[in-house]
Amino acid sequence: MENKRRALGKGLEELFHNEPIDYQNLEEKIVQETPKNEIVEIPIDELRANPYQPRKTFDLEKLEELATSIKEHGVFQPIIAKKSIKGYEIVAGERRVKASRLAGLEKVPAIVKDFSDETMMEIALLENLQRENLNPLEEATAYKKLQEALSLTQEALATRLGKSRSYITNMLGLLTLPEEVKDFITQNQISMGHARVLSKLVDKEQILKLAEKIVEEDLSVRALEELANKDDYPRKKDIKRKSRVDIKEYTYIENNLEERLGTKVKVRNNKLVISFTNMNDLNRILEVMQLDK
Repeated sequence: MENKRRALGKGLEELFHNEPIDYQNLEEKIVQETPKNEIVEIPIDELRANPYQPRKTFDLEKLEELATSIKEHGVFQPIIAKKSIKGYEIVAGERRVKASRLAGLEKVPAIVKDFSDETMMEIALLENLQRENLNPLEEATAYKKLQEALSLTQEALATRLGKSRSYITNMLGLLTLPEEVKDFITQNQISMGHARVLSKLVDKEQILKLAEKIVEEDLSVRALEELANKDDYPRKKDIKRKSRVDIKEYTYIENNLEERLGTKVKVRNNKLVISFTNMNDLNRILEVMQLDK
């Protein structure tokens, strides 16, 4: 079963040749590689949403603007769809379908691809991760689902998404926190930095008390780290950081920046290179660096 999952999950990986997959480039990649004679017209009534994408919402005002444009110029780019038992499932382009319906169209241009269920799930999760404003727990849950659906290691998942391994590990660690602490995260009462420190502790009662202390005393992440590093707070795993002397030049800086920014960082030839997958990811990095204002 595991081998079958891996085989079925290769659809997007083959499209992107092991590069980090960017949902925003998915349609463009498929359209570029599809001959024009393979673009077909599909009745709108035969199309339904990706079944793995239940959280998608649409701005009615923007849909109406797009509908006006479609009335004047037509659908500017074909949607991507998958044949199903009854009609077709929309892989990408649901907004265009809804706007086309508002514009009074009966059919839309489409490229039909035979994606597996695993790939459909991957596309839905990637869209959530790269297009939706997810809170840290929603993001962590999406990573977990993607990892399980494709039978990926944390290392492979990080590579696939263009993230650092430590970032994925830290995010998945949030799912082990007590429910009360998860509520604090969802309500923005404690930050991702706080949550990352708490997720490395063992005792759930201690974790909850520290979380309450953060909320009540407006405790900084640094102050929390100082408390959590005491012997009174057992940790899941002692992290032995190598000193600057023990490792090659710049590796210490790269590792620390990767953990803080959640993406790959390289220092070469007096240049600092910070990787990002798309504009949303860049905005996230700028927010972590407090450069978004």
